[in-house]
Amino acid sequence: MFFFNKPKPQDKAKTRAEIITAFIKRAVFLIFGAFIVAVALEMFLLPNKIIDGGVIGISMMLSYLTDWNLGLLIFCINMPFVVLAYKTLGKKFVINTFVAIGMLAIATNVVSRFHHITEDLLLVTIFGGILLGIGVGLILRNNASLDGTEMVSLGLSKKLKIVSVGELLMFINLFIYTIAGFVFERDRAFYSILTYYIASKTIDMVLEGLDKAKSVRIVSDNYKEIGNSIMKELDVSVTYMKAMGGYSKQEKVMTFCVVNKFDMAKLKDVVHDVDPKAFIVTEDVHEVEGVRFKKHKH
Repeated sequence: MFFFNKPKPQDKAKTRAEIITAFIKRAVFLIFGAFIVAVALEMFLLPNKIIDGGVIGISMMLSYLTDWNLGLLIFCINMPFVVLAYKTLGKKFVINTFVAIGMLAIATNVVSRFHHITEDLLLVTIFGGILLGIGVGLILRNNASLDGTEMVSLGLSKKLKIVSVGELLMFINLFIYTIAGFVFERDRAFYSILTYYIASKTIDMVLEGLDKAKSVRIVSDNYKEIGNSIMKELDVSVTYMKAMGGYSKQEKVMTFCVVNKFDMAKLKDVVHDVDPKAFIVTEDVHEVEGVRFKKHKH
């Protein structure tokens, strides 16, 4: 196996300044994410009787029924879950989550003073879901959570080992949205489910990024020429890996590289110029570290 990227220097211990900078950066993103979620809840969803899933959804229904403070409900209901998650998810995650939930409690009280944006249910669902997804995504990217049900689902999934985290969350949220159909009008429960779907897709975009890369595996007898052409034309590193043909039982050399999705057409042209019969397999890659990888410039 041959690598054409520069040797990676040994990791150095972080200085005190770097640790403080990382802490401040994370705190800023947690605060920013909490305020975005608060805007989604107070200016789009709750005034129109549309809820999120999990603890936030339960808190929104209780706030509607009792007129209690939404931020206080979110904080109080979440705290037992945060305490229970201490052993399972670790000290750092629990502290970050405590900060994020605390900031959301404050943010909802600040944002609630402003008038809601619109009463158009379709606009509320779409933009409320997008804002909710952006805010939650930023918080998840910084090693924290706003939803105690997610933490409990993670712990139960590890213990039970027969259901996944996603299945447990789906069951919990199905129960919450069923109750919402009785608390609010039935159509608001359906709008809530649609909001949850939009938010989940937005969270994926925030966590994975819009600028996805592609991993490419190329099998060809002309692997050296293909590898050299890729490095020259696309300015990315390649790796050669030994493989064996299933039918031929002959040793092959597979060329592996990671390219931006916008460069895929160019890569195929480069490969086919060398070998029109080359076998090419591509897969989505959500994060790339430690290799020479050229990002697309918009």
